[in-house]
Amino acid sequence: MKDLYIYTLRIADCSLILGQRMCEWCSKGPTLEEDIALSNIGLDLFGQANGFYEYASKINGDKSADELAFKRNEREFFNFQISEQKNEHFGTTMVRNFLRDAFKYLFYTELKSSKDETLAALASKSIKEVKYHLRHSTNWVIRLGDGTNESNIKVQKSLDFLWQFTGEFFEMDEVDEKMLKKGIGVDNKRLKSEWDKIVNDTIDKAKLKKPKDGYMATGSKKGIHTEHLGLLLAEMQYLPRAYPDAKW
Repeated sequence: MKDLYIYTLRIADCSLILGQRMCEWCSKGPTLEEDIALSNIGLDLFGQANGFYEYASKINGDKSADELAFKRNEREFFNFQISEQKNEHFGTTMVRNFLRDAFKYLFYTELKSSKDETLAALASKSIKEVKYHLRHSTNWVIRLGDGTNESNIKVQKSLDFLWQFTGEFFEMDEVDEKMLKKGIGVDNKRLKSEWDKIVNDTIDKAKLKKPKDGYMATGSKKGIHTEHLGLLLAEMQYLPRAYPDAKW
């Protein structure tokens, strides 16, 4: 049960942290319509995170979903490092989301067939939202890449920087292998070729250049993160930690 708990927690963490990043765009979007879209994506991600946290809480029994989100420290989180990267400009946000959305779409598609009925149900519910997220980020990457010379340069720079965080998508550790063997988890390595197709097609249409595989960041499955996560958690967890007995 411990492996299932960790596996579920990882999925929840990825959605929560990216959801927090997306909500930072509230009232700051380039247009009113886009401002609402970004906030709604953030809310979708929070909803997905809550579903997986509730299940993780049920598996473990020691902490509630809220405690899992607000009472754990940086080294106890297992989200992909790409999820915690700062928004920077709008193009960076869209590139970060696109790379992650493409993976999550493929991941949830496979997780729908999990022998764990709860994970399968959560994946089926989540993929409906992720389809929209992927369409949204894809369209913006193409629009910005194939836009002005300035927008192309900025988006290419974002893509070059964020590429180093994509290697984590396809890593398989002992927990992943055990879940796969039981028919519960997903073989992340098998998703790579399809992910490449989605990414290559979009990069092509956006008139961008695919970065070369070089150094790849790693460590999130062991609780190792970039400097950004600690600052994000300090802000996100402030109220629940300042008033631990408060009821929301």
